[in-house]
Amino acid sequence: MIAITGATGKLGQLVIEFLTQKIPAKHIVALVRDLDKGKALTNLGITVRQADYDKPHTLDAALAGVEKLLLISGNQIGSRTPQHKAVIDAAVKNQVRLIAYTSILNVDNSPLKLAKEHKETEAYLRASGVAYSMLRNGWYNENYTDLVPVFTANHAITSIAPKAQINSAARADYALAAATVLSSSGHDNSVYELAGDNAFTIEGLAQAVSKHTQVEVKAKFVSEEEYLAYLVALGVPAAFAALLVDAEAQAQQRYLATQSNALSQLIGRPTTTVAQSLAKS
Repeated sequence: MIAITGATGKLGQLVIEFLTQKIPAKHIVALVRDLDKGKALTNLGITVRQADYDKPHTLDAALAGVEKLLLISGNQIGSRTPQHKAVIDAAVKNQVRLIAYTSILNVDNSPLKLAKEHKETEAYLRASGVAYSMLRNGWYNENYTDLVPVFTANHAITSIAPKAQINSAARADYALAAATVLSSSGHDNSVYELAGDNAFTIEGLAQAVSKHTQVEVKAKFVSEEEYLAYLVALGVPAAFAALLVDAEAQAQQRYLATQSNALSQLIGRPTTTVAQSLAKS
C-alpha cells in the first residue's frame, strides 16, 4: 500500500492521478483531514483514511498496512516540524518501509527562512531509521502563472531580484516525480534536487507573460519594504509575505536555481517551462 498525506491538496491530487496510471487504485491510500473531501477519491476505488497532523491518534490508524508514504509538507508554517515528526513517528510504529518527503531545493545550504522546518524534518527522518527519499522541490511555475491577471493589470511584475535565476517547474512535474519514486524501486535513502531544466529571470518572465497575453508587462524592481507592502496589498498575510520577500532576496544568490536535472530524469521528459504553463493556463 502507498499512502499520500494531504491527498486533497493541489499537489496530492496530482500525485494520486499519476499513481493511478502506474498501480491499481486499490493499492493507494489517500490521507485526508476531512473525510468528506475525500469522497471523490473513494469513488475511484482509492482507500480514504482520516489523518490529522495535529491528532496523532488518527495517524497511527491511518498508516496501518502502509509500505510507502509520501509526506507532503504541511502548510502551517511555524507548526510544520512537530506535525511532520508526528507523521514520521506513526510511520515508524507501523513499520512503513519508505517515506518520501517534499522538501525544498538546496536545503543543505539554503539560507531561506522557509527552509528551516524542511531541514529539521529531513534530520528527523534520517534519524528515524526508515528508508527515505528527499524530494527537494523548487519553485512552481504556478507561483507566477496564477498571478498573470495581477501582472497584466499592473503592466508589471513587481520584484526585488533583478539578478535572480529561478529554475521552476510545473506542479504536475513534481507530482509525477513523486509518483515515480513511490511506484518504482531503487529510491531508498535518496536525495533529489528537483527543479526546472532551465532558469529564467524576472525580465524573462515579463517577456513571456507579454507574449502570452499580448499585454505589455515589464519587470519593476523595488525595495524590500515596497515589495512587502505590495504583497500585503494583494492579500498575502504579512508573516507569509515576509517569508516571500526573504525567498526572493535569496534568489539573487541563486538559491532558487540548480544545475540538477534530476526532475527531468525522474519524469522521463523535459520539465515544463513557464511559457508552456502559461499556454495551459
